[in-house]
Amino acid sequence: MYRFVMLSLLALAPVHGGDWGPLEFLIGKWVGSGDGRPGQGSGAFSFTPDLQDNVLVRRSFAEYPPANGKPGFRHDDLMIVYRDGSPDRFRAIYFDSEEHTIQYSVKGVAGAVVFESAGAAGGPRYRMTYTPAGEGRAKFKFEIAPPGQDFATYIEADLHREKP
Repeated sequence: MYRFVMLSLLALAPVHGGDWGPLEFLIGKWVGSGDGRPGQGSGAFSFTPDLQDNVLVRRSFAEYPPANGKPGFRHDDLMIVYRDGSPDRFRAIYFDSEEHTIQYSVKGVAGAVVFESAGAAGGPRYRMTYTPAGEGRAKFKFEIAPPGQDFATYIEADLHREKP
């Protein structure tokens, strides 16, 4: 009986393999530097398959040195990307050290990967865009749209894949 139940459960389990479609180029470790409203900063992130390749886990940090009389600070975040009902539709949930929790839709658009939030009622919307920029390189843009307004760039960064 136990064997029958286990086999039945296994038959229901989705098998997706390692195809992350438009996100595939992001898998690995990356280093970046850029500029934006928080100031000139640097950081690193990784996209790593987990849970038998059923989610991608992004761990990221950015460090900003003291500038213009403001103290330096560090931002850490964790994002989990998952398939939303089909092998080629993705969503993500994001958590950070500033106590933000953000739900993102994830789409491949014109060679880039775009993470975009719908925004909570009366709250801002967020958009992160990763664009390949040659072998082992990419561009990153983080934008914020206050309620009723268009997106404005908050951070732009140049990225390069970390050498093993």
